[in-house]
Amino acid sequence: MFSSFMTNAWIVGTLVALLAGATGFFVVLRGSSFAAHAVPNGAFAGAAGATLVGVAPLWGLVGFAVVAALGIGASRRHRSDVATAMALVMMLALGAAFLALSAAYQPQVQALLFGEILGVSSSSITPVIAISLVCALALTLMYRPLMFNAAAPDLSAARGLNPTMLEMGFMLTLALGSALTVPVVGALLSFSLTVGPPAAARLMTRRPASALGLSMGLSVVTLWVSIALSYQTNLPVGFFVGTLSALLYVAARAATQRWSRRA
Repeated sequence: MFSSFMTNAWIVGTLVALLAGATGFFVVLRGSSFAAHAVPNGAFAGAAGATLVGVAPLWGLVGFAVVAALGIGASRRHRSDVATAMALVMMLALGAAFLALSAAYQPQVQALLFGEILGVSSSSITPVIAISLVCALALTLMYRPLMFNAAAPDLSAARGLNPTMLEMGFMLTLALGSALTVPVVGALLSFSLTVGPPAAARLMTRRPASALGLSMGLSVVTLWVSIALSYQTNLPVGFFVGTLSALLYVAARAATQRWSRRA
């Protein structure tokens, strides 16, 4: 489990989990879980298209995730879930078409859908670090505006905060994070890492800074345990991430309800 070829998996997995936990905190806070589910499917279609034309999958992941995020961000100005659903369906259809036209064999398809962190190469580490730093900087700059907009959207707009620009900036950050998460967890389950641990963290504490830190910590622990179980069982890491994220949220909700009854 800690042999040399697993080093890349632990490094990339930790970076992806930290970013997913930080981004997911704002996803849960802003009620953007549906968008967090739709964007990775855009990334999946991009990776499939990149495989078709012979380009590195990471560039396809980033490009299509950004396009999907911008489209969904524009529609969310009107709070339209229909546009998000259509983007989700369209991206899944494109991904299926790209995979059908390409000569990608079954393990590649399974890796795109369910993740394959154990096959992370050393060349992938530098782009992951660079994109993680960009996302971390963006979230740091948007922290206060995002908190203000989530707590009092009307008041924030009256104070001169542009909700459209804020939404677009956050969706772009979510897109970059999704582009990193899909190769690790897979397109179908990447949103579980972005939503499960942050939702559990929000139930455990009401302080924003504490919830953010706890969200990142829970995401890292969830992915670490998933990597270990995937290594031992040879099952996709995305399966364990989705299962553990759901169990973590259920446990946090049950514990919160128990504490509230005692209080």
